[in-house]
Amino acid sequence: MTEQHLHGSHAAGSHAAQPPPPSDGDRGSDASLGQLLGEVTRDLSTLMRQELELAKAELRESGTRAGKGAGMFGGAAVAGHFVLLFLSLALMWGLAAIDFLNLGWASVIVALIWGIIAAVLALKGKKEMKSIKGMPQTAETAKEIPPTLKPGEHTP
Repeated sequence: MTEQHLHGSHAAGSHAAQPPPPSDGDRGSDASLGQLLGEVTRDLSTLMRQELELAKAELRESGTRAGKGAGMFGGAAVAGHFVLLFLSLALMWGLAAIDFLNLGWASVIVALIWGIIAAVLALKGKKEMKSIKGMPQTAETAKEIPPTLKPGEHTP
C-alpha cells in the first residue's frame, strides 16, 4: 500500500474513532419535553379561560332572561292580587246581600277564609324550605377537583 493510501486510511480511521457530535435531536429531547409541558400548561390555561368566559356569557344571558321573566311574574302577581281583592270584595258584598248577614260579618267571613288559605300555604312553604339540601353533588365534585389535579395523589 502506498503511503498516501495509508495516511488516508489512517485519517479516515482516526476520524471515525472520535465520538460523533451531539445532534440537535439529542440536545432537544429535554427541551422538547419541557416545551411540550409548557404547551400543555398554556393550552390548559387557555381552555380554562375560554370555559370561564363561556360560563360568564351564558350566565349573563340567563340572568337577563331570568330578570325579564321575574319582572313578568311580578306583574302577574300584582294583577292576580287585584283579581283576588276584587273577588273577595264581591264575595263580601254577596254574603252581605243575604238577609241575615250584615257587611261587617261578611267581611269577617272573607277574612277568615283568607287566613286559612295563608296558614295552609305558610305550613307547606315551611315544609318545602326544610327539605332543601343545597347542592350536595356539586359540593362533593368541587371537593374532589384539587386532589385530582395534584400529581401522585389519589382520591379514596
